[in-house]
Amino acid sequence: MEMETATGAAMDKKAGSGGGVGSDRSSMERDGTESDREGGKREVFEFFGWVYHLGVNSIGHEYCHLRFLFIRGKYVEVYKRDPHESPGIQPIRRGVVGPSLMVEDIGRRKVNHGDLYVLRFYSRLDETKKGEIACATAGEVKKWMEAFDHAKQQAEYELSRGGSARNKLSVEPEITLEGHRRRVRRYAHELKKLIRIGQGPEMLLRKSSILGIRAGGNIGGDVGDAIEANKWKCIRTMNGVRIFEDVAESKMRRGVLVKSVGVVDASADTVFEVLLNLERQRRYEWDPFTSDLELVESYDGHCDVVYGIYDPKYLTRWLSKRDFVFSRQWFHAQDGTYTILQLPVAHKKRPPKFGYRRITLNPSTWEISSINTPMGTNIAKCLVTQTLEIHEVGWTRWKNNHCSKFEKTIPYALMCQVSGLREYIEANPSLKVQSSTAVVQSKVSDISISSSEYEEQDMRDEFYDAISADSSSEEDESDDEEIDLKQAKVRLKNVAWAISSFSFKKSSAIGAHKELDPNVAPATIDLSNFHGSLRKGKDDSDTNCWASPSGAGFMIRGKNYLKDNTKVIGGDPLLKLLAVDWLKVDEKMDRIALHPKCLVQSEAGKKLPFILVINLQIPARPNYSLVIYYASDRPVNKDSLLGKFVDGSDAFRDSRFKLIPSIVEGYWMVKRAVGTKACLLGKAVTCKYLRQDNFLEIDVDIGSSSVARSVIGLVLGYVTSIVVDLAILVEAKEESELPEYILGTVQLNRLTPDSALHFGV
Repeated sequence: MEMETATGAAMDKKAGSGGGVGSDRSSMERDGTESDREGGKREVFEFFGWVYHLGVNSIGHEYCHLRFLFIRGKYVEVYKRDPHESPGIQPIRRGVVGPSLMVEDIGRRKVNHGDLYVLRFYSRLDETKKGEIACATAGEVKKWMEAFDHAKQQAEYELSRGGSARNKLSVEPEITLEGHRRRVRRYAHELKKLIRIGQGPEMLLRKSSILGIRAGGNIGGDVGDAIEANKWKCIRTMNGVRIFEDVAESKMRRGVLVKSVGVVDASADTVFEVLLNLERQRRYEWDPFTSDLELVESYDGHCDVVYGIYDPKYLTRWLSKRDFVFSRQWFHAQDGTYTILQLPVAHKKRPPKFGYRRITLNPSTWEISSINTPMGTNIAKCLVTQTLEIHEVGWTRWKNNHCSKFEKTIPYALMCQVSGLREYIEANPSLKVQSSTAVVQSKVSDISISSSEYEEQDMRDEFYDAISADSSSEEDESDDEEIDLKQAKVRLKNVAWAISSFSFKKSSAIGAHKELDPNVAPATIDLSNFHGSLRKGKDDSDTNCWASPSGAGFMIRGKNYLKDNTKVIGGDPLLKLLAVDWLKVDEKMDRIALHPKCLVQSEAGKKLPFILVINLQIPARPNYSLVIYYASDRPVNKDSLLGKFVDGSDAFRDSRFKLIPSIVEGYWMVKRAVGTKACLLGKAVTCKYLRQDNFLEIDVDIGSSSVARSVIGLVLGYVTSIVVDLAILVEAKEESELPEYILGTVQLNRLTPDSALHFGV
């Protein structure tokens, strides 16, 4: 394939066998300096690797084809072979990223007797135009979503620049976006040509994606935590694993909450795969209890039901065999952490069995998070935490007296799983090598420097908009030939990022005073003029109400965050909470601020300088909308970060709109599912923005993500007994934008679904 311009030239530069992150960085710094001298160019990210294309051919047969996917800038190319190993090979399809298309992680699926993780592509203009690709691990899915996000940023930047950008780019100028609506629709229509590649089935080859990341950046990711109410105390160490007990008092627990914590010398992706694997012989090597398992049913790629049997002779004698049924629900957070929830369930396909005693497993969770290791270290590490609730009597005796009877119980066998997992991976070096090896070929491409609204995103952000097809170089045909890939020669080394300890010094409002116009006198906001369908609570014991907490329960980025990653306790919110509507709707409702009955349209509302409306659309039967209204006492400073967010592009808003959740009171399993980590909502779910007059409305479609639907479904089951705090922020990424400030907070106290007001158009 004949390549032109700087992109093609850069592709000829490959990292040597001794290359790694360090050599990539120096190369990119050198190219970046040269680009700066040219006065208007810089390197862009490029991604490449093996994926599986899933689909149905013209005669109705499902196929799974191994394809090499290459993303450079805004362009997407698909090959039958690795173009680095087969110089001159032509792509079988080419496409560009378009703003009308979306990509969604739909979870795990069984394909040709193997488990794959699937990404679904669809057009916002026409959801009948859709397709799927799959990866070998959930971690690879996350990386590809990052790749498509960077590609979309480049496409949107060029779309905003129009013809001037086209003249500066010499890579295939005939298919650059020029901002015409007709062209956008054409790209979306052509998506089908890009994703329907190949004909006929082929054997599934279990081959990890080789995903190369071009250009340097912060791979460490951001962790914006709320302050947890749990008080964990280490009471014992056992086989290199620490055993903790939650000593905080809780009215929501019937027993004791304990957790086993251990460091495993493997990537979080590898540990996650080992935990989900139901293969009996493998589980025999590390799992002392749940080894004989079989899959009963799988749901939506992020949940399944498992049946297991257990012979109690390993614990006690003279007891009948036991069986159990439990569900597993898993999530992949934006910072790369995996969470698995395990709950006992009943299933019609597995009724009680003769000769077996049906038992109820202890509810438990697994959390697997990556540990940043020093630069130059080849072995990945992760922290594995297993949390479970057990009866207090046996636990107390074992904790105080090391009672041997507790060591013959099911909870003790479950606690030993972390130890077994550590030893199993330690005894299988291939798992550690697999987790730390990837082919990296460093190439740099130059493009025109973007405006302030087009920014490089943190590498830990996830859920991305995606590709639309434009043209193809040739028609695909069935390929029976074997695809041969060479062994990886370059190891991708983890980049170490110094994580300093949290600073618990309370944040002042030094970052917030500049967000509102200082030349305008503050207006008086009379809260008695604003009323929502959900009433304001009288005190902490009140139910089915809202409150306005301070920001002291949340950790936000401090002034020196870019240098030392230090976070500080949040200060008072910038915006005042006016009211909350708890609504029941027949169908998902957007643009609620334009409704005549909305407080934004009231006489008092029209007099306010600025109103922020957050419409959380909750999928259920019926659907709900939780609408939160915030207001400022002065107009927004247009030159501030908030001003750029309010009047900026949707892409900029998606990259900055951040939510921090915190379950203050509630069932511990719900706390583990929701977590306390910050989430960029624009990257996790679909957000729509409406900017008019004196308000900005953000419609958050929670149902647009299967993961978010699973979490909210669990929360709704306990909503009458939980208290949740939410903080809204505009994420700061530049030194001039720091320290962060909290835009608004809300506390929701034990909501009652039946009390929601029916709201019609």
